[in-house]
Amino acid sequence: MPRAALPVLLLPLLGLAVATAADCPSSTWIQFQDSCYIFLQEAIKVESIEDVRNQCTDHGADMISIHNEEENTFILNTLKKQWKGPDDILLGMFYDTDDESFKWFDKSNMTFVKWTDQDGETLVDTCAFLQMKTGEWKKGNCELSSVEGTLCKAVIPYQKKYLSDNHILISALVIASTLILTVLGAVIWFLHKRGADSDFTTVFSAAPQSPCDDNCVLVVAEENEYAVQFD
Repeated sequence: MPRAALPVLLLPLLGLAVATAADCPSSTWIQFQDSCYIFLQEAIKVESIEDVRNQCTDHGADMISIHNEEENTFILNTLKKQWKGPDDILLGMFYDTDDESFKWFDKSNMTFVKWTDQDGETLVDTCAFLQMKTGEWKKGNCELSSVEGTLCKAVIPYQKKYLSDNHILISALVIASTLILTVLGAVIWFLHKRGADSDFTTVFSAAPQSPCDDNCVLVVAEENEYAVQFD
């Protein structure tokens, strides 16, 4: 196999890994663990909580949900360093009066909470807010007239995340497989070439030869001479 064919074989296979390098929708998003985050720094008038959600769903995301202390800290630090937002950030959470429990709008499980102590609170039509100063959550009324910004979160699809996390391994396996196939092809070609040369030598060696050696020729000559004498 010609050496120039090797890069040609690699290009379509390595393209899979290259195409999955960027996990988030654009550079304006920030990635943490298996999700992408963006703070839409736009004040909007609010008639219902759905107006806030629409800000995120229009970008292929949903309002923020938080599932562990590390994520809570990441959001808090990022808001302080890179995003300019209000003192309290609206979380993507609502109180379900049917189940009498808080739930995330994105339908993810409630695996982590960080409530600040609040006594005598009314839970009907209640939303949650992240306090920038403390990192704790507080409950508040969902009937807002406006918000100064919306924090959105998009989960990286499993397939894209898997390919991205393993694109180095995939590339290595592709290169190794291609090299093995290249070497195997060269060996097969060499053996085929060698077999063809061997067949030519065998045919040449099998050409008809005299059945007698020098002694045999001498005996035949003497017999012929003896026969002539008696004739």
